[in-house]
Amino acid sequence: MTVVMAPPYLSEEARRDWELLQEPTAGARPFDPGRADLLPESARRWVLRAIAPGTPLLRGVVLTTRGTIRLNAWRDFHATQVLVPLEGFVWTAATRRGMLPVRGFDRYRAGTGETRWRALDTFPVMSGTGPDVSRSAAGRLACELVLAPAAALDPRVRWKGLDDRQALASVPVGGEDHDVLLVVDEDGRLESVTVSRWGAPDGGPYQWQSFGVVCEGEAAFDGFTIPEGVRGGWWPGTPRWEQGEFIRFVVGDAVYR
Repeated sequence: MTVVMAPPYLSEEARRDWELLQEPTAGARPFDPGRADLLPESARRWVLRAIAPGTPLLRGVVLTTRGTIRLNAWRDFHATQVLVPLEGFVWTAATRRGMLPVRGFDRYRAGTGETRWRALDTFPVMSGTGPDVSRSAAGRLACELVLAPAAALDPRVRWKGLDDRQALASVPVGGEDHDVLLVVDEDGRLESVTVSRWGAPDGGPYQWQSFGVVCEGEAAFDGFTIPEGVRGGWWPGTPRWEQGEFIRFVVGDAVYR
C-alpha cells in the first residue's frame, strides 16, 4: 500500500507521527454485521450503515479535504490528514492570508499535541504546545472517531444509549474518557457529533467547552460510509454557534489502511 509522503514543512516530530500513523492494520478481519448487535440501537444503525458487510476493519485513514476556514475572515483551504482513532492524527493544510500563502499542521499522538502555522514557510502565524494544547487535541481526536468507523467496535470504546436517536461513546484518549454524543436518524445517517473539549476559543483561560460538527451528506470509500460534508466549531446548537463555527469542508478522498 502506497504511503502518502509527508509535506516538507512538518516538524521532525510531526513527520514521525505522519509515518507511524500510516502503518497498515495488521490482521484486519472482515466486518460481520452481528458484531453491532451489542451496541445501543442508534449506534447499531449508524455502524451498519457506515461499514459494508465483509469490509476489512481497517483502523486508520488518510483523508483529503477542501473547504473554508475562518482566520479572521473565511478563507479557502485544502488539507490532508492521517488519522487513527484513539491513537493520533496529523492534519496538514494550506490557505492564504491576503496575498501570503500559509501552511502548517495540527497533530496529536502519544499524549502530545502541537500546532504550527507559518506564512511563506518562514514567518510564524500561530503555534502552540504544552498541556492545554495536548488536552484540546485529544478531544478533537475523540470526536473524529466517526471518520474511521471501525473504531466504534474497539473494545476500549464504551457505549451508552440515550434514546432511539442518540448514543454516547466514551472514548479514552490522553488518559481521560471523552464522552462523544452521536445523533443518528432513523436510517442510520449521522447527523451530528458533539463532545466537551478543553479549549479557549474566546481568548479566555482554557476550560471545558462544547465542540462539535454538523454532518451533511454521505460518501463511500473502501466499504466505509462517512459524512461527505462537515461544519465544525464551538458551541454547536446554541446562539453562539455563529460565532464558534470555524471550519467547513468536503471530503474528496479517504483511503483506509
